[in-house]
Amino acid sequence: MPEPARGPLALLVATKKGAFVLRADAARREFALEGPHFLGHIVNHLVLDRRDRRTLLCAARTGHLGPTIFRSDDLGKSWKEAAQPPAFPTSDPSARTVKHTFWLEPGHASERGVWYAGVSPQALFRSEDSGDTWTPVSGFNDHPRWFEWTGKGQDGTPDGSILHSINVDARDARHLYVGLSSGGVFESTDGGADWHPLNGGLFADFNPEPYPEYGQDPHCMRLHPQAPDVLWQQSHCGIYRIERPASRWERVGDHMPREVGDIGFPITLHPRDPRTAWVFPMDGTQVWPRTSPGGRPSVYVTRDAGASWQRQDEGLPRENAWLTVLRQAMTADAHDPIGLYFGTTCGELWSSLDEGASWRRLRSHLPHVYAVEAAELEP
Repeated sequence: MPEPARGPLALLVATKKGAFVLRADAARREFALEGPHFLGHIVNHLVLDRRDRRTLLCAARTGHLGPTIFRSDDLGKSWKEAAQPPAFPTSDPSARTVKHTFWLEPGHASERGVWYAGVSPQALFRSEDSGDTWTPVSGFNDHPRWFEWTGKGQDGTPDGSILHSINVDARDARHLYVGLSSGGVFESTDGGADWHPLNGGLFADFNPEPYPEYGQDPHCMRLHPQAPDVLWQQSHCGIYRIERPASRWERVGDHMPREVGDIGFPITLHPRDPRTAWVFPMDGTQVWPRTSPGGRPSVYVTRDAGASWQRQDEGLPRENAWLTVLRQAMTADAHDPIGLYFGTTCGELWSSLDEGASWRRLRSHLPHVYAVEAAELEP
């Protein structure tokens, strides 16, 4: 098990109107705000390369350039647009067009410079030069069952169907998991050359067959970095966990309080304990208002692999807080005790330095937050 982090920290915040960086020293008491970067543009994801702790990639939708990727080699002091952002070939027989890049993920530790990107419509791209040029992962994008798996590539979710939750097995660079917002979970064991569904046990109440082979709606899926046989998932229809080589997910959200339910967007894992995870429930009843249940936001934690859950709302608003947290907008650092952070749809950024026992607001009045990443910096 790795030692806890002890160095400075940055929070990378992607919003509807640009990107922000908040820096703190090892004590994490004060966070200095930098930015906005790309003011006025939609930023879906801002991610630090954990292999060099200097390279930042930013997935943006700009008014004049459309969907693109920017790279910084100096922690955001300067930026350069990708020479070849993710794009389908001009010869693509289905005339697919990338609407936006949603998820960025550094590759395996042994593959310096490799990154993956998930886009809408649901497709996967790879870069081997630190994000400057991107090529399609044809094993997925051109798979004979792509149209079948993705609902014919239609926009089945409000912001467009997306490929997200890209996870790379720490033991094997060729072992990949991805989530499709209108398709389910898929696995490759050969570096993306071929794929198969991994959706056993996942409920889909919107489907005529409630337990289909594919067609589910995972919201966020995380592979534990120190126990890479353990996957957690917050889906449209519950909270799930699986330990490979099992092929069926267990709905551990059944142990959540009934009045709260187990519907939400993000799921965050303890970096050293594969039995501990946090979720941020939202109201999943009737019209899906996408607000905290009853206007009373709270984080819930399990420390026993989902057998029980505890409410953590000390310091959070007690009433009339009609917000939620999106799938990429909750994260954890690697300190001891770990810090937890989330950004809301009303532009607030919250932190806890005691693993969720108490919360404090770091910032208000930011734009609508899409993603928050905790980035460990060099001392």
